[in-house]
Amino acid sequence: MAPTLPAAGPSIGEMMTATVPMARTLDLEFTETTAERAVVLLPDRPDFHNHVGGPHAGAVFTLAESASGAVVLAAFGEQLGRAVPLAVRAEIAYTKLAMGPVTATARLGRPAAEVVAELDAGVRPEFPVEVSVSRADGAETARMTVVWTLRPTG
Repeated sequence: MAPTLPAAGPSIGEMMTATVPMARTLDLEFTETTAERAVVLLPDRPDFHNHVGGPHAGAVFTLAESASGAVVLAAFGEQLGRAVPLAVRAEIAYTKLAMGPVTATARLGRPAAEVVAELDAGVRPEFPVEVSVSRADGAETARMTVVWTLRPTG
C-alpha cells in the first residue's frame, strides 16, 4: 500500500528519510521541497568518496534520484491514494569533478495539472524531472533526467 501524506505531518524530507533507506544511509539533507523544485544536499564524508576524493558516482546518482523523488512527492502527494510514483528510467552525465558537499536541485519537467489530467483520463502518465548537481562553488558537476510515472493502484 502506498504511503499517504497527512495534512499536518512529516515533511517530504522526513518522509523520504523514513521510507527510503538509501536516503538515510547517505545522510541526505532535504533543504527545500515544493511542488516545482526540490533541493537536497549530500554531505562530504570520506566513506562516500571515490578514488579521487570526491563523492562516488553512485552516491551522486542516489542524491539526484532522491531529489527527483522529493519533487514528485511534493507535486503528486494528493494522488498517493490512487497512484504510486515510480521511476521509469534515468540518464546522468557527470560533467565536472565533484569535491566536497554537493547539492541536487530537481525541477518538475511538465505541469503537474497536465500529468494529473492524464491520470484522470485513464492514461498512465510519464513525465521528466530534470536535476542539476553542483558543488559549493556553484559549478555544475552532473545533470540527470529521471522519467517518472504514476501507476494507478486500482
